[in-house]
Amino acid sequence: MSIVPEERLVWNYNIEAGLGSKLPRKVLFWDETMRDGEQTPGVTFSPEEKLKIATVLSEMGVDIMDVGIPVVSREEARGVKLVANAGLDASILAACRAVRKDVEACIECDADEVSIFIACSDLHLKYKLKMTREQVLEAAVRECEYAKAHGVGVTFVTEDTFRADFEYVVKLYNAAIDAGATRVVLSDTIGYTTPTMMQWFIGRVRERFKPAQLSVHCHNDFGLAVANTLAALEAGVEVPHTCVNGLGERSGNASFEELVMALEVLYGYETGIEVSRIAEVSRLVEQLSGIPIAVNKAVVGYNSFSHESGIHADGVIKMTSTYEPMQPERIGRERRFIFGKHTGSTAVEDRLKKHGIPATPEQVKEVVGMIKDLAESRSKEEQAAFIHVYREREEKRRGVSDAEFWGIAKKAGLTPPPEFR
Repeated sequence: MSIVPEERLVWNYNIEAGLGSKLPRKVLFWDETMRDGEQTPGVTFSPEEKLKIATVLSEMGVDIMDVGIPVVSREEARGVKLVANAGLDASILAACRAVRKDVEACIECDADEVSIFIACSDLHLKYKLKMTREQVLEAAVRECEYAKAHGVGVTFVTEDTFRADFEYVVKLYNAAIDAGATRVVLSDTIGYTTPTMMQWFIGRVRERFKPAQLSVHCHNDFGLAVANTLAALEAGVEVPHTCVNGLGERSGNASFEELVMALEVLYGYETGIEVSRIAEVSRLVEQLSGIPIAVNKAVVGYNSFSHESGIHADGVIKMTSTYEPMQPERIGRERRFIFGKHTGSTAVEDRLKKHGIPATPEQVKEVVGMIKDLAESRSKEEQAAFIHVYREREEKRRGVSDAEFWGIAKKAGLTPPPEFR
């Protein structure tokens, strides 16, 4: 493999264009894995599991962690309190609606900060909250003032910010800032924003908001969560929300590992995150969440540094940067060469050489031919069976089954429908 420093051979137009210079001096990472990530259908973390995740993320350099909504349950409150009192370097935050009992629950859990959220768009106000704009504003101000008076840091968040009336957004956020919020979060609750729209919106709010730290919370319904978050950072936002492995409701949130490595590699920006542990925390969350990492998931997927194509394998063996945008070792991964239909002679020669086995060109060619024959002759029955088992397992994992639901209803004195009696 070539010993020429690879960075000399890779022209990064992003850096030449000065994208890194458009970013805030310091990006503060806000982790949502233990709050919004846990709202992934079927996912639950015990208090002890939350502490495991929080400890690794704090050690890696994550600045802020939302570890739960204490009012949800006693175990949720215990988890928040456990993490809050663990002595971690990260600021521990608990989330709550703009409701007094919710705010009190956060304060009782010893959280460093509270994140007070309420819906913002007329759509949510009319059909979900059934509140007027003025009622929402009053609730937001009341609870921000209450939290501030009790000595905790106050962040104000709205749901569906980017589909709300802009003048109302400005009025609501400025009222919350006056009431004690020092950080404000703009939420793309259903992933409806685009990078261009994100930059336009952030530019406008920066002109109109009173002084406060800006943060964004992006969902991935259209696969744009990380792109939208990067656009927000370029526009001056300091605090991006992320989830490890891109967990979260529906299609998930902005992926922690993708955002970090995009900043490090594409922007040449030093995030302060210990990237060598990215694979470690990804596997930990995979195990504790029960959500398998997609094989083609960016950065941490099992195929991210796997090569089968003969052309690609040949290039990587000669110089890794030909087909790898980052070194796998940098994030605690290893590259793999997959032998199958598209395998070429270079990968076969490389494996034989690494094991000290000499082979003639004719022998290598024969091995390549037999690998291709074997790969193409395999039945797809086993593959289809795996997909079926996986789907079946997902149905069972995703919360309480129909039979279990009606069993619980029966215990509560209700009569189940005939098919579940």
